[in-house]
Amino acid sequence: MERRRLGKTGMQVSVLGFGASEIGYEDASLATVERLLGSALDAGLNLIDTAACYADSETLIGRAVGHRRKDFFLLTKCGHDGDEFGLADWAPALIRKSIERSLKRLRTDYLDVVQLHSCEAATLRQGDVIAALQHARDRGLTRFIGYSGDGDDALLAVRSGIFDTLQISVNIADQEAIERVLPVAAEHDLGIIAKRPIANAVWLGSWFAHDDYARPYAKRLRKLRYPLLKRSPTESVATALRFTLTTPGIHTAIVGTKQPARWEQNAVLAAQGSLPAAEYATIRERWREVGSPDWVGQR
Repeated sequence: MERRRLGKTGMQVSVLGFGASEIGYEDASLATVERLLGSALDAGLNLIDTAACYADSETLIGRAVGHRRKDFFLLTKCGHDGDEFGLADWAPALIRKSIERSLKRLRTDYLDVVQLHSCEAATLRQGDVIAALQHARDRGLTRFIGYSGDGDDALLAVRSGIFDTLQISVNIADQEAIERVLPVAAEHDLGIIAKRPIANAVWLGSWFAHDDYARPYAKRLRKLRYPLLKRSPTESVATALRFTLTTPGIHTAIVGTKQPARWEQNAVLAAQGSLPAAEYATIRERWREVGSPDWVGQR
């Protein structure tokens, strides 16, 4: 699988990473996660992204592939930690406890990146939450620190010059960051991790009606009316994924699933490489023609 340098971290990461929200929120079994992640690592994936609030995902990852720690880069997030520590609590003491708990769950003594999870600009400006991450880095608990979020908050994080990586929404239904944030991130040599790279594939079903993240994408795509959405499911998903991976500045795209076969399918799609320049330009132009000012990045 193709690998790209993750900005100033220097890490050579697979263009397709694994996002662990589904295995946590959808109660994946340990056997399923062992098969899923084991086959993915064997196929060349080397980046796993999770978060303290993704239910049991950290525990499942630790139990399933903790013994293969040297085979992959491990990223997690803090700040929205679930019932034990409370939601959206940015107290430095909580950040420290969250990181230490993640290490135990993931069965590792260090993380490659710890990310602030959708931390608002006002909190970033206070500085103490950033200091907590820097302290964790100084203690050797994490190699790098990152920010996960969108819009004005992400732009402030990038411009601060403090972070090593940025995780942000980029897909056919979410392109605000392409012109507004990614060029600034490139100036700071941040490693860019694209989340929701296939826009939750909302055009393939109606489940989006019950999902706060996917519902805006469905509304946007009904207006955008991309011809690609009329293609077969495999072809449309491939084009959407390749669009994100073709976007300048993107180093890896994280896709979540609890179905081992789906991961293998996505790897094949990513292996098709960049979209032809004309097709990429057509999607971007349609966004500029139809897009509304309130089509901001989805947190």
